[in-house]
Amino acid sequence: MPRRVTIAMLALALALLLTPQVSLAVDEHISQAIESTILAIDDGEYGRAEGLVTHAETALAHAEASEKVNPNPHTADAIKHLKEAIDEGKQGHVDVAKTHAKGVLNTLQQVM
Repeated sequence: MPRRVTIAMLALALALLLTPQVSLAVDEHISQAIESTILAIDDGEYGRAEGLVTHAETALAHAEASEKVNPNPHTADAIKHLKEAIDEGKQGHVDVAKTHAKGVLNTLQQVM
């Protein structure tokens, strides 16, 4: 078999082996972002701005990690709203922050 064909086949095999792992990493980050967003919303329901911000920051880290691996318009939108939720929460505007977090949850669920 010519050398080029052998190299091409090896490259294709390697790509096929790595593709599922990338997909699993994205799903794991999105799952973690969803979980943290739910916790942020729960804290928002009880008026706990600090907890909301903490969980939203965790969700943001996971959403950004997912976006690096597999860019997606829904993830990008969720990142924007997570940043807004964090900013509003830091200002003590729990209801506004909670509203952003609820939007994030709906957006992230579309990614899954």
